[in-house]
Amino acid sequence: MRRGTFVRWGVPIAAAAVIGGAIGAGPVIAAVSGEPVLPERSAQQLLADAVAATSDKGGLPPMSGTVQQTASLGLPALPQTGGESPLSLLSGSHEIKVWYGGADRFRVAMPSQLSETNLIVNGDHGWYWQSADNTATKLTVKPGTSLEHQRPTPPPVQLTPAQAAQRLLATAGKDTAVRVINTAEVAGRPVYQLVLAPKDEGSLVQEVRLALDGETYVPLQVQVYAKGSAEPAFQVGFTQVTFTPPAPENFDFTPPAGAKVEEKDLSELGGAEQAEQHAEQAEKVAARARVVGDGWTTVAVLPFKPEDLKAGGGSPSTDGGSQAGVGALADTVLKTATPVSGTWGSGRLIRTKLVTVLLTDDGRLLVGAVTPEEITQAAGVK
Repeated sequence: MRRGTFVRWGVPIAAAAVIGGAIGAGPVIAAVSGEPVLPERSAQQLLADAVAATSDKGGLPPMSGTVQQTASLGLPALPQTGGESPLSLLSGSHEIKVWYGGADRFRVAMPSQLSETNLIVNGDHGWYWQSADNTATKLTVKPGTSLEHQRPTPPPVQLTPAQAAQRLLATAGKDTAVRVINTAEVAGRPVYQLVLAPKDEGSLVQEVRLALDGETYVPLQVQVYAKGSAEPAFQVGFTQVTFTPPAPENFDFTPPAGAKVEEKDLSELGGAEQAEQHAEQAEKVAARARVVGDGWTTVAVLPFKPEDLKAGGGSPSTDGGSQAGVGALADTVLKTATPVSGTWGSGRLIRTKLVTVLLTDDGRLLVGAVTPEEITQAAGVK
């Protein structure tokens, strides 16, 4: 429930991490052209500014705005699962409203066509409101405890933002070309755009555009373009943003009359223990996976059983509706699969604008932002 949680809701604010991962693929810095609206800065300078803007040390400035996420991956019409399922993010356009007054004061509202979900944190308490079932959950912390200590503390990073930028750019190679545009706008604000373009023909990505606010250097937008597309296949960013402290009433909440009110003590939810369990599970998954290739043509290879799709991969806490939704999505997507075979064996190939998936008959799942040729070639690597 601290800044890290808020950042996960406001995806553009976490774009500094994406910048690091993308630049880690190996950029080559190109010169800025055209008449500048903002002062010229190199990719290295902008990366350092972005890391500083989102670091725990510098913190995010108070802000509020509307985030829009749009996906056009070329998937078939997806089944309507009801509610706010993550599956809905695979197509169409979705909005999130955010208010950020500090690490312990923020609000996220997720409106849908017929309902709205709100997460509100105000100091040592908060609310989770779901209008669909008229339920309000009050989130509290026992006196003397802190949400800060409910999670394992990561080891400190002995790097300044500038040093982090230098390390990332030190991996520069032949895989990526990077240029800076200083004449763009996002949500009515001048921004710098870092444009990263893969040079490898095996990648389905044409370019990734990362927009940094020209004044605060807070990431405001991420756009991913597929090859041959004039419009982004995936985009998430602010359509409206203001860098002023939100009014205090934005963090006040009173359950409406007739609402079912529950209460949960966050200090009793096993924060650190749950985080460690999630970390262990992630390690188990990573141990079962392997990677073929590198950079933009990386392909992940995982053990796979057809029943995994039907089960939806849900946890014990996953509701039946979500599991049914995943199963319906699997059925819909599998109908588009194309039978393929080669010296590696046989299987079914699923392709979108940005991602190719291969389900092999010998029990493997291969996935990457690569062409079918690349993924079938990876299937032959033992």
